[in-house]
Amino acid sequence: MFDAVIIDVDGTLWDATARAAESWQATCQRLGVPAHHITQERLMKEFGKTLEDIGYSLFPDLPKKESVRILDQCCTDELDYLRANHPDFYPEIREVLSSLASRLPVFIVSNCQAGYIEAMMETAGIEAIITDHLCPGDTGEAKAANLLRLAEKYDLKNAAYVGDTMGDYNAVREAGMYFIFASYGYGSVPEPDAVIDCPRALLDHPEIPE
Repeated sequence: MFDAVIIDVDGTLWDATARAAESWQATCQRLGVPAHHITQERLMKEFGKTLEDIGYSLFPDLPKKESVRILDQCCTDELDYLRANHPDFYPEIREVLSSLASRLPVFIVSNCQAGYIEAMMETAGIEAIITDHLCPGDTGEAKAANLLRLAEKYDLKNAAYVGDTMGDYNAVREAGMYFIFASYGYGSVPEPDAVIDCPRALLDHPEIPE
């Protein structure tokens, strides 16, 4: 049996790409940076990467330090925007997480800025049922290292991670964990350990305690 479930955010719990595109466009326009290419469709391809890599991808003609500065400002502005303009959660997320949390510890690990996971949890009303969460904005480390941090802190021996991109898959493999692919999300993964086509399907995995 799994002793914990660790979950990604973007493409797994909610789809924030439309709201993020709106917010990032507004920030870039305020900074005088072209933003026509920052669309929901483009961000679906970018989310899951580190913020540094997203900055390099969106602003390839700028010096790397400048691209990171712009994306940092986009991310700072985004938190207030998301709280005021709620993204769409995937179906039954609150119910699924509540059911999971009654059976085993539930964690969140995502490649995002500090405060992003908190904004999502506040919007969903799930703060009380998430045991812990980590992101590069909190630790300065990427997803695999943060997974290992949680495993060590909570003595996890058989945790499963739920994500939707190859970046998730690669990080989970590096951390030596079981990978459940959320096929309803943004990406594709050729050889996951298991596949779910909706959040509720996670509850039917045979390694989830009754």
